[in-house]
Amino acid sequence: MISSRPKRILTAALLGLALPALTLPALADAAAPVVFKLATLAPDGSTWMKALTAMNEELIEKTRGAVKFKFYPGGVSGDEKDVVMRVRIGQLQAAAFTGVGLGEIAPDVRILDAPWLFKSDAEVDFVYKTFAKQLSSAIDKGGYVLLGWIELGPVYVFTKNPLKRLEDLRQQKMWVWEGDPIAEAAYRALGVSPIPLSIVDVLSSLQTGLINGVYGPPLGIVALQWFERARYIYPVPMARSAGAVLLSKRAFARLSGEQQKTLLEVAGKHLRRLNERSRRENAEALAALQKRGLVMSPAAPSPQTLKKLDRLGRQARRSLAGKLYSASLLGSVEKALTKFRHGQAQKS
Repeated sequence: MISSRPKRILTAALLGLALPALTLPALADAAAPVVFKLATLAPDGSTWMKALTAMNEELIEKTRGAVKFKFYPGGVSGDEKDVVMRVRIGQLQAAAFTGVGLGEIAPDVRILDAPWLFKSDAEVDFVYKTFAKQLSSAIDKGGYVLLGWIELGPVYVFTKNPLKRLEDLRQQKMWVWEGDPIAEAAYRALGVSPIPLSIVDVLSSLQTGLINGVYGPPLGIVALQWFERARYIYPVPMARSAGAVLLSKRAFARLSGEQQKTLLEVAGKHLRRLNERSRRENAEALAALQKRGLVMSPAAPSPQTLKKLDRLGRQARRSLAGKLYSASLLGSVEKALTKFRHGQAQKS
């Protein structure tokens, strides 16, 4: 017969042996969440930040708080080149990039920002779909996982002084994003000598008169408050501004297979919705700016001007082939667009 004391010891020993099996799931559930630090130039409260916040809320819900993002909006982490460096050294893990940041990671992707390449939303959709494999492969080689594309919108030129013709741009003190080869090529084709500045210095430079012309999608111009100092809009967009939300592959590898799947599904859903909303709200923002007194100058481009922009666009795009994106990719995109336009023309 076993005395009460040995019984207690035996019971404690058995419970001790069973303890790991009973508590390991609880310990796993209580583990600290994986937090990805994401930087963006988008200001807090903007359309883009609202979409990212909604994405994060659903991600937290779907992973029961195991995976989440912490946002650093409004350029507080520096310009996009600074952000790329900070991701590289592990201070950040993710970013919502414009084309400038994407060019630091996957130069071929900048074909999406090429000057005067697209003429309609349908053409943009066609190229994203047709060249999806090449574009995502370039990002993968750059060390990132593509969570989703961000369509920032048509890029208009905004100036302080009215423009009667295209050549009047040469008399403006135009800003160019420092280190942006796409915009530099477009201005070079136009014969414009722009002033290179970091994007975080643009508003103060408009206020001091260092520059009197900027470029960007209407939503961005509103969010960054540049419209107060540049009240004339050139009617033909210079490009379509592409962006993407990227997560470093090293950070992505920290997640379980199920968490990776959930993140990709949630991000993809919210960023697709963002692109639909961005198109609508960019059109609304352009109309709202004109209601506030901004003027299209000139009111409409002549057929001769449109032909000239087509020629200048080809010139600018070719000047970057082999230096930024590959010449073969440029040729494939232009050839595919020509075929697509021909098919669209036959339908109409």
